Amino acid sequence: MVYTMEGHALKHAVEEMLFHLLPTITLTHVDTIREGEDDWCRSILTEADGQAQAKAIIRLGGTVRERESRASVEGLQPLDYKRTITELVKTTVYDAVVPALPEPPVWGSLTGVRPAKLARGLIERGMSRGEAAAYLREHFHVSPDRTALTIRAAATAMELDRAIGPDDISLYVGIPFCPSRCYYCSFVSSTTAQSGQLIEPYLDTLCREVEETAALVREAGKRVQSVYIGGGTPTTLDEAQLARLLTALEKNFDFSHLREYTVEAGRPDTITPEKFAALRAAGVGRVSINPQSMDDAVLAAIGRRHSAQDVLRAYDEARQAGFEAINMDVIAGLTGDTAGSFAHTMDTLIGLAPENITVHTLAIKRGADLTDKAAAAAQRDTVSRMLDGASHALQTAGFGPYYLYRQKFTAGGFENVGWCKPDTECFYNVTMMEELQTILSLGAGGVSKRVERATGWIERTNNPKYPLEYIRAADRLADGKRKLLFPKQ
Repeated sequence: MVYTMEGHALKHAVEEMLFHLLPTITLTHVDTIREGEDDWCRSILTEADGQAQAKAIIRLGGTVRERESRASVEGLQPLDYKRTITELVKTTVYDAVVPALPEPPVWGSLTGVRPAKLARGLIERGMSRGEAAAYLREHFHVSPDRTALTIRAAATAMELDRAIGPDDISLYVGIPFCPSRCYYCSFVSSTTAQSGQLIEPYLDTLCREVEETAALVREAGKRVQSVYIGGGTPTTLDEAQLARLLTALEKNFDFSHLREYTVEAGRPDTITPEKFAALRAAGVGRVSINPQSMDDAVLAAIGRRHSAQDVLRAYDEARQAGFEAINMDVIAGLTGDTAGSFAHTMDTLIGLAPENITVHTLAIKRGADLTDKAAAAAQRDTVSRMLDGASHALQTAGFGPYYLYRQKFTAGGFENVGWCKPDTECFYNVTMMEELQTILSLGAGGVSKRVERATGWIERTNNPKYPLEYIRAADRLADGKRKLLFPKQ
């Protein structure tokens, strides 16, 4: 599909909405639509007398549809002005395309990663939860069940937000190594076969970054409220390496105010009782054991080197180690999985009674070709049944949704939802996804964010993306964090 923009330069808004609604298309921006072009979109914005008008004219499958919308922009501040015209442009594209679809997307015209943050903003500006829910349904066309998920997640975020003090921060520590690479993975991670020789120098650099960051945290008078060690797969480290990292964290940071300490054990093939003992000795209270599926054929198809039985063994070892909360991840839409086998996975995990279960929707990689995009789009009905079945089973078993987020190119355009038993929410997951507090990220690929809680303003700084780049940048790693913690210096 080709598209033009007339009277505006909101390229991202147009492309984002078209990809949201038509995930298999290839988009090309042109200055003029040539006669005889098959599928095209014209996005037009005009402004006069304090009123902005957006119009979308779209040709799909031989049919041309036109929609327009207006809004007052008189007296708006620059940020509010941009939000208003962006929403106008996106809304008209949505209204023009949806009649050509078999059914509207469950998330309506919402394309953002954080729908609960939007709902929370509505409530904090004076709407009741019921009014915010009605706004999501009527203004953004979000389905009733996704609206309910969003409001529940927003309520959880607002409750946890009250527990965050002005000087409270959280830490993320990244271990970008895995025993093998799953075919769907888009995270920055390296297999031990490819990059195992980098683990020791990586740990050297990471422990130095821990020491330097802790000094900055003390100087800034901040308190560490939660720690999350993720990956990759942190338990790819052996027992001695894991103990070295945990000791460095405990030695350098003041953990006397720590509310939560989480480690992604992740892959059952990296888990041993000795590693769990090291985690517990360091005060870690939460771990994730992530099967993704409990079907051995599916596990083999996605590149996992463990069986469903290994998941059961790892879970039993975690319980014996005495962790206060265990999370288990699954993914809807994996190769070879069916609604029936996915239901079996959910029934098995619910039967184990972990405190948290996170249900992801498969997201294909950014650079995927049209075949992969078409395959993901074609799974919409299957994934919908998987997610609806999981939601029903989890709620029946006493789980509730506590956080959610969305990604581009998910199968069917769905979402990822964290479910928990009462009072077992992962604090870090909520504060990170809802951007409630400053989070300092250590390790390769880490993105640190300084959140001004009074205004919501966010500033970021990135660590080098890949392990070798990170190691080579050891002398510069503290610079970005200093600028975040001391913005006026």
